Amino acid sequence: MSEDSPLVPVLYEGLDPAPDRKSAIAEISEAVKGTVDRVHGAIKAGRKPGMPLSVLSNMTREAPLGSLLVAFLLGVVVARRRW
Repeated sequence: MSEDSPLVPVLYEGLDPAPDRKSAIAEISEAVKGTVDRVHGAIKAGRKPGMPLSVLSNMTREAPLGSLLVAFLLGVVVARRRW
């Protein structure tokens, strides 16, 4: 061999170290945080003017008793379907 060729370091010498496992609580916590972020984004997008949550909140402010009646009737319909 010639003396001018550089020595190549060994790149792989056996098994890779095992990655650190997260605890179950940490994994669940990350999943919950991700879900909360997605729900928050959806609610924020729905509250923009002209979107359904914006329209619903405006209707509720204008006629709170009528909105309460509609919500009650929807609850009755859903409850009867489950029986």
